Amino acid sequence: MDSRTKTDSIKKLLITGGAGFMGSNFIHYILEKYPDYEIINLDKLTYAGNLENLKDVEDNTRYRFVKGDIADPNIVNELVNEADVVINYAAETHVDRSILAPREFAETDVLGTLTILNAIREQGNKTKLIQISTDEVFGSIPSGKFTEESPFMPNSPYAASKAGGDLMCRAFWITYKTPLIVTHSCNFYGPYHYPEKLIPLAITNLLEGKKVPIYGDGRQVREWIYTQDHCTAIDMILHKGEIGEIYNIGTEDERENIETVKLILNYLGIDESYMEYVKDRPGHDRRYSLDTSKIRRELGWEPKVSFEDGIKITVDWFKNNKEWWKKVKSGEYQKYYEEQYGRS
Repeated sequence: MDSRTKTDSIKKLLITGGAGFMGSNFIHYILEKYPDYEIINLDKLTYAGNLENLKDVEDNTRYRFVKGDIADPNIVNELVNEADVVINYAAETHVDRSILAPREFAETDVLGTLTILNAIREQGNKTKLIQISTDEVFGSIPSGKFTEESPFMPNSPYAASKAGGDLMCRAFWITYKTPLIVTHSCNFYGPYHYPEKLIPLAITNLLEGKKVPIYGDGRQVREWIYTQDHCTAIDMILHKGEIGEIYNIGTEDERENIETVKLILNYLGIDESYMEYVKDRPGHDRRYSLDTSKIRRELGWEPKVSFEDGIKITVDWFKNNKEWWKKVKSGEYQKYYEEQYGRS
């Protein structure tokens, strides 16, 4: 294996999907913590990609933005050749959208991942990949927890597309020894979260005086991790993770969706009449739960931010950044990027 895959020789990271919620948070984290690291941000600038998330680093000499699709081998081959590590945050992620347009999810989440893997393989496996994936690939679990060895049983086109990308990673590791690590995480939340997901949708709707839509009975169980805690997990995997391994990332703090919404209502001082029950979506998983003992035991990682504290930080961020999310909800940012860069 080339020496560039070793921790002490990491200098340049290719972050795919870096203009999105988690990718942009990780870019901020890395630039602040590692003053000698350089970052290339490859993002297609779809509806969820927003360069305003990175406004404060756009002039940083260690940061460069490239508009492009991870399924485009010409762009990917060139950038992979520059990088020591690729961290693949790029993905279509919203389950509701996947139900309406499953092909787009397969193209990004499966073909895009394959394009990255192929570029690494064709260039002699000199670059390492960290694949950012989800607990949704495992499906729903009524009791117990998913381990890294649990079988994939996806129940939505989104989950199936992410499972397809993860299986490509497994195949390239087994067949070609392409240096990679796969991660499966519980749900994220925090600053810059695109406001179609439960927590930012609830916060922004309430700040606008609107009700919060709740699917079905609201008793779906989810596990949440604050963005900064996820960044520290990926940081540890980047520098200490074992090639070829899979790591679950989570807090093991499970909450019903209705409980999460009530927590936000309570912090904002708003009564429960602002909850609106709506028809459940097709194939809605009832419960996710990850066994995270491996990353804790082998890498010594632990989450630091409690759910209650993380919700308060997140609510306060959205209260203080109304211009950001109002432009996101109105589509103003997307229109601007289409004018500047062309339609994705």
